[in-house]
Amino acid sequence: MSELEKLATETRNQKTMALDDMSILEVLQTMNDEDKSVPFAIEKALPQIQKTVEQIIQTFNKKGRLFYIGAGTSGRLGVLDAAECVPTFGTEPEMVQGLIAGGMKAMTVAVEGTEDSLELAKKDLAQAGLNQDDIVVGIAASGRTPYVIGGLDYAKEVGATTASVACNNEAQISQHAQFPIEVEVGPEVLTGSTRLKSGTAQKLVLNMLSTASMIGIGKVYKNLMVDVRPTNEKLVERSKRIIMQATDCRYEQADQTFYQAEENVKLAIVMILTGADKNEAKKKLVEEKGFVRNTL
Repeated sequence: MSELEKLATETRNQKTMALDDMSILEVLQTMNDEDKSVPFAIEKALPQIQKTVEQIIQTFNKKGRLFYIGAGTSGRLGVLDAAECVPTFGTEPEMVQGLIAGGMKAMTVAVEGTEDSLELAKKDLAQAGLNQDDIVVGIAASGRTPYVIGGLDYAKEVGATTASVACNNEAQISQHAQFPIEVEVGPEVLTGSTRLKSGTAQKLVLNMLSTASMIGIGKVYKNLMVDVRPTNEKLVERSKRIIMQATDCRYEQADQTFYQAEENVKLAIVMILTGADKNEAKKKLVEEKGFVRNTL
């Protein structure tokens, strides 16, 4: 038996041996039933996820950056999570970055051989100026992708913090990370197609890592994304609605204060809740490191 065949993500699912003989509804019901198991698998890994979030928060507090590295589906999910941080939490693009084996071309087209390189991630991270203040999270469903292992080893060389997300227990990448996360979701409905349950598990874990970390550095008030960037008409209106929800004010006041605060949602909220002018509210936010609740 090869090393690959021993992995849970590569074994055949006994519930789907007649997948090609099922009706469409039966296929959908089977997929849905298998997907239901994913959150329970993640639940077992919550202590490990917590430790990683704590490290990301520490990284952000010392102005370090979060890098996701991965190949194929894993890499694409990392790039997606990083990209979503900018509009959702008002971060600079450099703060959370997703690196995928083969570069951005690999987001839509398979770039052959790149995931098998131990050196490529090192080059990608070096080009990004990785340093000891940063954290690298390697993502690999199999837990054995050379691109990820090489990147984690390079991160260790420069003194950066390392974490990993794998969908097999006792994964190889776990041995190369200080804070390993393992979520074993078992055999896929379609044998070896790790874009399915494994991809879902990775997406949910990355949601947790980025969201919980952003909460931990003051980018959320109550359950509102108060650092949202109003980059289009929809987000401008959402920004005003967030101000209304956070302060219980009327639309007219939210609209007026939004523009007085130079379209800074968090600043507008503090101005309304504390009665402070723009400069005083800015000072309060600086003193409280961006936590709205602490300014009240």
